[in-house]
This record gives sequence, structure tokens and C-alpha cells, in this order.
Amino acid sequence: YTSPHLKNFRERIRINGEMISEKEVVNFVNEQKRNIEAIEPSFFEVTVAMAFDHFVRHNVAIAVIEVGLGGRLDSTNVITPLLSVITNIGYDHMNILGNTLPEIASEKAGIIKPGIPVVIGKRQQEVEKVFLKKAKETNSDIVFASDEWVIEKQETREENQDTRSKTQERRHKKQEGETFLDVSIQSNLTTLQPYNLSTLQLDLTGSYQLKNLETVLSSVEQLRKHGFTISDNHISAALKHVRALTGLMGRWQNLSQHPLIICDTGHNEDGIREVVKNIKATPHQNLHMVIGMVKDKDIKKMLSLLPKNATYYFCKPDIERGKEAEELAHEALKFTLRGKAYPSIKAALETAKANAKKEDLIFVGGSTFVVAEVV
Repeated sequence: YTSPHLKNFRERIRINGEMISEKEVVNFVNEQKRNIEAIEPSFFEVTVAMAFDHFVRHNVAIAVIEVGLGGRLDSTNVITPLLSVITNIGYDHMNILGNTLPEIASEKAGIIKPGIPVVIGKRQQEVEKVFLKKAKETNSDIVFASDEWVIEKQETREENQDTRSKTQERRHKKQEGETFLDVSIQSNLTTLQPYNLSTLQLDLTGSYQLKNLETVLSSVEQLRKHGFTISDNHISAALKHVRALTGLMGRWQNLSQHPLIICDTGHNEDGIREVVKNIKATPHQNLHMVIGMVKDKDIKKMLSLLPKNATYYFCKPDIERGKEAEELAHEALKFTLRGKAYPSIKAALETAKANAKKEDLIFVGGSTFVVAEVV
């Protein structure tokens, strides 16, 4: 179960990569119509209930449940999991979760349950005490994935020898139409552990996937301790085919070549930092930025991070929450980001494609809802 969806509501609920059928969506709503009208739950709460009902009906062996917002008060938090996983903490949804990282972390820590192990993706000095305190209160084993692994991008030098680099990312064609991120892995685990992997290929190529991979490997380690048979071959095959296995889209996704068009759903300060890092690592001549945002985000910090040496095409996602393109262009001008406003994302992208040369890079993003209209 994941959220939000990009193209189709049914993306949110999948079993073995297969979306819930339209019939099953309709049947659930019809069966629960009285409860929905009586309780008046939110759209998200109905969707969570639908997902749990779907997984029970199909007797799934293991379910991966993504929290919607925060954790402590999120409707997904009614479950008692085998493992809790919390990725890095950044500034997002501050109007609900709090204005400081410790406040936000405290809300996220709400998914830690008594006696249930927890994996924290990144050890962050500002918030580690929040997680350690909560884990102590619940008597939960806690690990910080960033302490357990050293994962680096690889590049190729002469004679096809691999050399490791923390700053260079090599993207290349392994098979026609497929791009992979090659990584090298070292374990910092002091206890005996069964990993024999030293290299992996990821079909999700954004730089932030290195942090996600640490979290994945530590999570697998915990599940192995609980009796799950997950081989190194399982890990290798799964990470090489994440898109096919999960339908995941919009994460530093290549839409076309010549000019290179890439989209990414990063929509907060941390997400934009990673986007900018990836843009810098991608060879290109001129940069074209198709950008749209939503009204309920603190966009000033995001705008301050965006590259100034680019041509901007401001647009509004086709939703009620979308920020008007003219307003976004006006705000962006305060940060010396120059460009024009367009009536739609399609119009902005088409203009960018008309202006771009073969060696240029067109980036599309600023909001999940912008990416949803182009993938």
C-alpha cells in the first residue's frame, strides 16, 4: 500500500505488483457505503481500509504499508507490524507535524510498537535521541541503517575495472531501454551476517536511492532474524527490477532522450536538494526547468535551492491545491529564477521541448501532481 497515486487510483493497492481490480474497488465501496456515510472518514482513511480488506481477502503473506502522513495519528498506524521502518527526517507538512525536526521525528516515532524492532534509515544528530528514547520506552530493538553500511556509486575506468566514487554517478545502458545505478557495498555490521553481496544494480537511479538501499538492507537483515528466507539472489533480482515489480514511477525517471527529459516527485526541501544534486551530476548543455507546486507548501525554501542558470517554465498542476503559475513565477523572481508562466503543464513541457537542443536537459517536477501529468 502506497500513496499518493500518479495515474490511476488503483496504483495504491497492489499484490505481487498487480493493482487491485476496478471491480474490487467498486465492491468495497458498495459494501461499506453505510459505514462510510455514518463515520464520514477521510478519503485516505477509506483507502487504507480498502487496502487492509484487500490484503485479508487475498491472504497475503506479508504486506508493506507506507504511512500517509507523520505516523502517530496516521490511519495506517492501527496495525502491529513485524518491523517498523523510518527514513530520514526532513521539513514537510509542518502545519500538522511541527516546526522542528525533533517535533516531526516524534510524530514519525509513533509507529514504533512495543517489542517490535525498528530500522531508522539515517542517523541524524538532531533527532536520534527521539528515536532512542521511544525505542527504550517500547523495549524495541533499534538500528540506524547508515551505521551499518557504506554504499557508494561506481564508475568505470579503462580495462573495464570498477573504481568506487562517492561523488560520480555512472548511468549507462545495460539492456536496451534500461538504465541502472551501479553501487558497491561494504558492511559495518560487527555481528556475523549472511550478506555476500559486494555490488548491486538499481533500476531506480536517483542519488537518494543510496540512502534507501541502506535502509532496505538493514530491514532485510531484521526480517532474516525473524525467520524470513531472503537470499542475496532475491535482493539482487528485486533491486534490479523495482519498477516492474512495484509499478513505482516518478523517481528520477527518464522520459526521453535528445533532449534528455527527466522527472522527479521531490516536493520538499530535502527532495529538492537531491534533485539539484542529480541535475549537477547529469551531463547537459542548457537546463530547462518545468516547475509547478501546490498552495499548501512552504515553497520559499524550495525556490531558494533551485538552480539559477536555467530557463523556467512555470505551470499549475490540474488540481484545486495547485498554485497558480503566475503566482509561482512571481515568487520565483525573488530568487532570480527567470521564466514564463504557462496555462498547463502540457503547454510548459511542449514549449521547453521546442526550445531545447539535443544536448540540453529538461527537468519536470516541483510536485507529485506535476509528475503525474507527464509520466
